[in-house]
Amino acid sequence: MEENPNYKNRSVAIVIRDGKILMERLCYKDENNGKEFFSVPGGGIEEGETPEQAAIRELKEECGLDGTIVKPLAVIYSHGRKEYSFEVAVPEDQQAITGYDPEEAGSDNPPLREVVWKSLNEISEKDRAFLWSYGLLQVQNFYETIVSWGNEISYPGK
Repeated sequence: MEENPNYKNRSVAIVIRDGKILMERLCYKDENNGKEFFSVPGGGIEEGETPEQAAIRELKEECGLDGTIVKPLAVIYSHGRKEYSFEVAVPEDQQAITGYDPEEAGSDNPPLREVVWKSLNEISEKDRAFLWSYGLLQVQNFYETIVSWGNEISYPGK
């Protein structure tokens, strides 16, 4: 894969607490429309930083949580860059807060709106698809959840 110099490689943190996934509500607005979606904490890997260090740093900046890597989940090749995902543990006594994204410093309308804990049934199918690509099936209990869903087709717009 040839890397695109316009895009930094990225890392994301998958954090689970009580069967819920730590998610960020993001809203990117331009002159034509606004794109709102939920994603997991993460961002660009800085020069000299490992993917693991980036995931932990981004989690602290965006959610105020101190994390430790449990295990790597996936490497995705997208838009001429690599995206790394990690299962990350955080102390039970820490509460997630809506932090900031330094890459958006000075913006009148920063995209990070809030951080929330969501169960799978509270996440849109589109946003859930990205979680699967980040390796959510490798996180304990989510495989069993998927198997229990059965074989019914639930394609959006059907």
